[in-house]
Amino acid sequence: DKRAAELRLHEEFYKKCPRLDHIFVPGGDPGDNHPRLVLPFLKDLHQLLTKYHPKAKVWVSLQGFSVEQTDYFYRYLAENSPDWLQGVVSGPGSPPMAETRFRLPKKYQHRQYPDITHNVRCEFPVRGWDQAYALTLGREASNPRPYAFSEIHQTYAPFTDGFVSYSDGCHDDINKVVWSMRGWNPTMDVREIMTDYTRFFFGKTATESAADGIAALENNWKGSLVQNGGVEATFAFWKGLETANPALKNNWRWQMLLLRANYDTYIRRRLVYEQSLEKQANGVLSQATELGTEKAMNEALTLVNRADEQNCAPELRQKIEQLCADLFTSIGLQTSVKKHNAKGYERGCVLDFVDYPLNNRWWLADEFKKVSTLPSEEAKKVRLKEIATWENPGIGSFYDDVSSVAKGPRVKTISEDATDVAWWEDGFSRTRLSAQLFQKCPELEYDNLQMDARYIVRVVGSGEALLRVDGRRLEPITYSREPNGVKEWIVPLTLTQDGKLHVTFDEPEESHLNWRKQSKISDVWLLKQ
Repeated sequence: DKRAAELRLHEEFYKKCPRLDHIFVPGGDPGDNHPRLVLPFLKDLHQLLTKYHPKAKVWVSLQGFSVEQTDYFYRYLAENSPDWLQGVVSGPGSPPMAETRFRLPKKYQHRQYPDITHNVRCEFPVRGWDQAYALTLGREASNPRPYAFSEIHQTYAPFTDGFVSYSDGCHDDINKVVWSMRGWNPTMDVREIMTDYTRFFFGKTATESAADGIAALENNWKGSLVQNGGVEATFAFWKGLETANPALKNNWRWQMLLLRANYDTYIRRRLVYEQSLEKQANGVLSQATELGTEKAMNEALTLVNRADEQNCAPELRQKIEQLCADLFTSIGLQTSVKKHNAKGYERGCVLDFVDYPLNNRWWLADEFKKVSTLPSEEAKKVRLKEIATWENPGIGSFYDDVSSVAKGPRVKTISEDATDVAWWEDGFSRTRLSAQLFQKCPELEYDNLQMDARYIVRVVGSGEALLRVDGRRLEPITYSREPNGVKEWIVPLTLTQDGKLHVTFDEPEESHLNWRKQSKISDVWLLKQ
């Protein structure tokens, strides 16, 4: 019996522990047992626990609970009022903390389990994170976010009786300190926390400057990376700090911050360079009629692939490699599956993704093979024009890359948990970059439209896209549910008479599907005819 075996395993552990005050059992993440099974198990667990530790208590989280399961849990508390339960823990995937505090009987405590370790597809993602970072630094990179997490702590602390943070490593070291200090003193100034941190770990000489450098690294992640010129200034600042503080060379906390300063800059330079190459390639594709389709594709591919052949910042690339090696030596930080035996590519493997394409060269190579199989030269020209003008549909027309902080200016919605950033093929997807950003129900605002012009809304994505324009459901003229399928609707002239449009999408009923398999909208155009 698995249940009995699990209880025996716990009892053996409790027996060996010299002291044990609390145990926390996640109700989910992982696990999907119904609370009707979990709660009696916890009651039995408590009996074994108090056999060796009489004052010890049990905590449980409602992570991943459905509405029905959550209701069952609170009915159980109301009917049984168990004394063995100390309280409820709110973590990733739990019901809202305000709701939990409201529904939880007063006798039980409420503890937060904040995810301070992840950057994307998580409880507290970096808001508006540039896709270039998401593709390379990924979910578990070094992530000093002192000011963001101080605000998060301040928001949720009133609903809780403290916290135990959720961490998967040492890359979130600064976030741990911020939460600990704010937990001790909720009004403590963030810069004071940072100067305490830098003074303790880096010494008096670097105290003020390193605190400023940490704040600058947090600002590196704000807004469009191409437009964030502060990244270069941060790099220059940390380069000066490195030169001025040679004694810190083997300090792993110092190494981690230097890695971020170098990595952020390398990614920005690559992004500017590689997108420039793609822009040139699109110009070549636009001349397919004059050049011929095969020649145009070959020349375009040669241009975008220059990113692999002519590195734009080889010294930075070498420095990143060295810092990753230094961190592996100093604390065993595993930034690569192959080189450092990391458990998986999503687990902080920044070295494995440092050269992931930041233009669409992989997708173009695959797409050109498909174009070559089209039955006529004319059909090939049509498709190449679509590719060349994907992000620039012409005067009077508009394009938005949904969930892109850089290329979605008309998109008004965001995903609170950043599950709108794909993780496909272990992070090595060859799909078009815009397809790897999506939402289920984006909202877009358009203005300065030509009142007498006819417009078509075009969407690329997968599954459903239940369009409304100014609140009115429209019938599609083209509707493909296939991955990267195209859908189109004609906008009635009556809706553009004020020169504005409000585009929304109703949410399809897909509660039976895992979120990874639900409908996605990745690209939206408003095309003037």
